[in-house]
Order: sequence, then structure tokens, then C-alpha cells
Amino acid sequence: MRKIAIIGAGESGAQLALGLQREGYAVTLLSDRSAAQIRTGKVMSSQCMFATALDAEAQLGTTLMGLYEAGSVPDINGIRVRVGGAGDSVETFEWEAPLDGPARSIDQRIKSALWIETFVSNGGDFRIEKVTPRMLEELARDYELVIVSTGKGEIGQIFPRDKAKSPFDRPQRVLALNYVTLDGGAAAGSDGTSQDGTGAQQQGDAIRMSMAPGVGEFFTFPGLTVSGPCRMMVFEGVVGGPMDRWTDVGTPEEQLERSLEILREHFPHEAENFAGATLTDSGATLLGRITPTVRSAVGELGNGRLVFGLGDAVVLNDPLTGQGSNNATLAAKYYLDSILRRGQQPFDREWMERTFDEFWRGWGQWAVAWTNDMLKPRRDHQVTLLSEAAEHPALAASIVGGFDDPRTSYPWWFDPTAAVDFMQARKEEDSAAFDLRDFRSALGQFATGVTVVTTVAADGRKVGLTANSFTSVSMEPPLVLWCPSKRTPSLADFEDATHFAINILASDQHVLSRQFATPAADKFAGAETTDGIAGVPLLNGAVATFQCRTVSRHDAGDHVIYVGEVEKYNNDGGAPLVFHSGKYHATASHPDF
Repeated sequence: MRKIAIIGAGESGAQLALGLQREGYAVTLLSDRSAAQIRTGKVMSSQCMFATALDAEAQLGTTLMGLYEAGSVPDINGIRVRVGGAGDSVETFEWEAPLDGPARSIDQRIKSALWIETFVSNGGDFRIEKVTPRMLEELARDYELVIVSTGKGEIGQIFPRDKAKSPFDRPQRVLALNYVTLDGGAAAGSDGTSQDGTGAQQQGDAIRMSMAPGVGEFFTFPGLTVSGPCRMMVFEGVVGGPMDRWTDVGTPEEQLERSLEILREHFPHEAENFAGATLTDSGATLLGRITPTVRSAVGELGNGRLVFGLGDAVVLNDPLTGQGSNNATLAAKYYLDSILRRGQQPFDREWMERTFDEFWRGWGQWAVAWTNDMLKPRRDHQVTLLSEAAEHPALAASIVGGFDDPRTSYPWWFDPTAAVDFMQARKEEDSAAFDLRDFRSALGQFATGVTVVTTVAADGRKVGLTANSFTSVSMEPPLVLWCPSKRTPSLADFEDATHFAINILASDQHVLSRQFATPAADKFAGAETTDGIAGVPLLNGAVATFQCRTVSRHDAGDHVIYVGEVEKYNNDGGAPLVFHSGKYHATASHPDF
């Protein structure tokens, strides 16, 4: 049984510990506080978990189903965006769009405490220790792998800052957070809907996010805290700006009073919603300034041994886009998968670097770049995107979708030319015969395999993209087809190429699926390939590959049908990756057979 020590029982450390425990690993979890101390301490974040991260949580086996089943955690079904502050000379606009799946917010004090208690009740070795670098050296001698999931104190400095991935050397926002309930019975929300005394709509609620250029942001959403249902108040003030007014605040009550003053001055449309606000408990406030930082995931100790960084220890985001808890959960899932794949091989530096790189390429880099960009003043094309969203629901839904999955914001959020094309496509969606979101959902009920289609460009570049629009056409001659979108950036490369390859992914290649589905300078980074016919790259580890000569192309609406004749194939077999209803799945034998 492999022995692993994890320092830090927060969002990433506790979930990884529980995932490994479930898989039979001997895990020691260390925290500087007990479950009871965490539950009765100060709030730690303004966490909001979106659907993609909640799905990863379910796969880790750490979902707190009892809270969901009891109805204590309200669903957050959309995001309302308002741009323009009080007294702004620019036009103020406001709109709301639904999330593809509900988001939820549970106070980390509740989650961490329950996770620790579950770990202990399952026989886990939990220790209350304030771990020092010297203790890390001792742990690294006794355990096969030591993972640090907290960036607090001296041990956070073990992981050197990655300057190439860390564009800021100082905080970009000053953060103030309050957990409150609203007095006086029903209170009107900014959208005029009826709310209960917590400020949460009875049938779910939207995140309300207000952006005041040059001032900062205020957002609010419902959640569950240690005393029951609550509403989060999150202030993100531009450093040195008119919201940077917290240094003289001495008590939680003074912080709430200052919060209400700022609302009245800069967000008067929200002030009336919090007129009767009271703090949920004595630990319900938080103040801070965060410098967004990415660190090397491998730390070398004084005795030459290595420790592996996870979560906030190596990727620290500003809370502006609510990605912290989501990043931590996704990182825990990536690390768990990599540990399980490692088997009995040593956890060496190469494995650590490759594991973090998988997380970074598959998720981390997109969340970090998107959040860092949101900290900057809006560029002209971004202002246009936000304003046009008020008139075009499909565009609004796409912007909101970035909170759940930041990868979907590329490249159009960053590139003015791509933004124009993207806006036009979303406007066309609004005039389509069907509700295209629902139509896609209906089509997603047809379970498929997942492929990466590859070719080689005229200049020798490797080209690839993820596709599930693949099927066989004919046995004699052997023909297959796939259907790329006409807006696919690499379409011209496939048009110029004589050959392409269909790589049917194995169930453990979901990281590659995500990687090839997201814009990147080099989608093949870290992917092992072999050259096929005409130099077309073949992905190692695929359950089957088909090397094809393009024999015809057919116009088909907003897609192109590519028909290829199979000239060579490999059938290595194994469990394929399956895609159904927007999620990855693994195959299983039907119980009736």
C-alpha cells in the first residue's frame, strides 16, 4: 500500500485525500486546525462552485449529498451582469443569462470540517500540526509522496514563483467579503423577484455582478454557511481607487457598515437589497489583497527530497471570477487520476512536472489567463461584447459560460477579430429555428466515442482537433466521415492536406480530448505521437486509429462533411472514452447481459 502525506485540508487537499483513501492508499492528512476549529473560525473564501467543478467533485466522491438532499444549498441558475457605476458618463447596461447547470456555494468551513470528519471516520490518519520546512523533510523521508496544498507560512515559499506565468508583482484588487442574512422578512432583489429573509430566491437565484470601470466590482449570491442559508457580499476594489477604503476597519460590524456605505455610493441599485443586512456569525468577514501568482509545482527541500505543490500553493487566483475553489477541485481530480495511473512507479520530478503540466494545459492556464485579463480595464471589443449581450441571449449565455469553463472564452474574449466573428455566430443562433442550446442538449443524448482528428499542415505543423462527429460509411471501399465546423480555425489546413487520421481515444485520454478541444499555440504539447502516412501524426495510446486519404468534401450548413478512404488502420483495443450529455463517461457492461 503506497503511503502519501498531504499538508492542508482545504478544497484541494481534503478532496484528494478522500479520493486516494477511497482507492485504497494509505493517506496521512495534516492540518493546522481541527475540524471543530475550522467550523468555528473565520470564513476563508467567497467560493462558488460551477457545474464543471461540481461534476469533478462528484467523481472524486466528495460531494456533500446530505446538504443537497436537505435542500439547504440553493441552486444558482444564472448570472446577472451590470456594467457602469454611479455617476458614470458611459451608458449603463444590464442583462442576465442562464448557466448550463446550477452552481452552488457552501462555506468552506462546513466543507473542510465535514471532509476531515469523513476522512477520520473512514479510518484515515489525521494530524493537527503546523508543518514547517524541517517537518517536511521528515515527512519526505517517511512517505513516498508528500503533497503541499496550502501556501501559508514558510512552506509556501518552497515553491519558486514562475515569472513567465505570473504577470503581476502586486495585488490588483482589495478584497472585502461578508456573509449576511437580511432582516425584516421578504426583501426585493435587484431583479424584483421575491426573496426570503436570506436574500435567496425560493426557486434558486442568479449571481449578481456589478462592474464599475475604474472603481471595482461587487457581486453577490446565495449560499449555505455554518448558521444556515446566507448571502455572500463580495467587494473587489481597484487598488488605490475609491473602493480601497478598508484599512481603518477594526471590527466585523465596522466592515459591514463600510460595505453598506460603498454600496450606497458606487452601487446604489444594490444598496436597498442589503438595508437590513446582519452578519451571520462572528467570523463572517474577510479582508485581503492577493497577488495572482503561479509557482513551480515541484519544491526541493534542504535534504534534496522533493515535495509536490497543489491548489493555492502553486496557482493563486484573484477571487474576481470565482475560480479558486473550482481550480482547486479540478487540480485534485487531475492529480488523483495521475497518481492512479502511476501504479507502483516512483513519484519522481519528471512525473510531478508532467502531472502539473497536464492540469495547467487542460484547465489551469485558461482560468488564470481569463481571470488576470478580467483584472485589467476592458478593451473596446470586450465592451462591445458585454453591451451587445444585452440584446442577444446566445452571446450573453456564452459570456456567462466562461465562469463555468474559462476555456470556452478562447479566443474571442481576447482577440478583436475573433470577437467579431463570434458575435455574428451568436446573433445567428438567436434567429435559428430552434433554441440551439436545447437542440445541442437533445443531440447530446446520443452517446458517442471521442476522437482527435489529425493532419499535417503545408508548413509541417501538426494539426489536430477533438471531434465526436465520426462514423463509418462503407466497408468496400472502406470509407469513414467526420464533420468539422466551417468556423474551425484549422479548417484550411485540412482543406490543403491530402490525408487525415482519426484517433479514437481511450478512456484515460480525457485530458487529451480537452487539450485538443481548446485553442492553444501547441495542442500537441506533452502528447506522444508517431508519424503515419504523409507525416500525419498518430496519437499513442488510442484504442484505434484510421489513416485516411480525403476523397470528397460536402457542404452541410455550418459544417463540412469530410469523407476519407481508410488506407491503413490500427486496432489496439481497450476501453474507449465516451461522451454523453456534455460529460465524459467510461463504458460498462449492461447488467442485463
